[in-house]
Amino acid sequence: MIVVDMATSSLTYHMIATLVLSCLDSPVPEPQTPTSLAAPAVAIAVRSLSKAYPGGINAVRDINLEIAQGEMVAIMGKSGSGKSTLLNLIGSLDKPDSGSVSYHGVDLREVRDLARFRSREIGFVFQLHYLLPHLSLLDNVALPLFGQRDARERAAAALGEVGLAHRVHHVPGKVSGGERQRAAIARAIVNNPRVLLADEPTGNVDSVTEAALLELFQNLRSRHGMTLVVVTHEPSVAARADRIIHIKDGAIDRIEAGKGGREL
Repeated sequence: MIVVDMATSSLTYHMIATLVLSCLDSPVPEPQTPTSLAAPAVAIAVRSLSKAYPGGINAVRDINLEIAQGEMVAIMGKSGSGKSTLLNLIGSLDKPDSGSVSYHGVDLREVRDLARFRSREIGFVFQLHYLLPHLSLLDNVALPLFGQRDARERAAAALGEVGLAHRVHHVPGKVSGGERQRAAIARAIVNNPRVLLADEPTGNVDSVTEAALLELFQNLRSRHGMTLVVVTHEPSVAARADRIIHIKDGAIDRIEAGKGGREL
């Protein structure tokens, strides 16, 4: 869970800047062609993942987990349990002390340019939208495509996909909180990633907006076969997942089945 203080805000703005800048020299990814109609491929494999912080704090302890392509997984736990650290490790925004993370069989330890890999494979959504206030929604969403000829066209398409075609020229301060979060989702998917990682994406919205955002996530899964990993403290959000991973003291406490996107 993102705590709104100056240190965390600065850190997350740095993450956003890093993610955007990493996209600038990245080529447009080629469409992925399914190789089989059998069981879903493993999108993310986490092996013996551990991370400790100064003072002997074990944020993540020996996590082993496989997530299938197209699956929605929710990560739950109390504040300080390690769930956001785990998400950052999965997204290569932080480095583990030991263990590995692989995407579609590619071990991140063997990837020379992690920033470029992230820009092709992973979209990120945070609790706070981190949109630049002086730019229109269109220009905010187009930032990861800077320098590409079709950047504005693709940004407009992404905004249309999240239901904001009528807001493309508005600045963030002129739209609702739910619309700002939709724009952040559009920015996350504008590069057509196969995996979307979201840290408390409904943490700052009301129940009506939460339901609309969850429906949007489900639509993205069904249309694109996107894998979705969501950190949340809301049971209503976790229940929409295929599986719910409960984290306690940095380790997996238990795993239970969700409702897989069915009506609650």
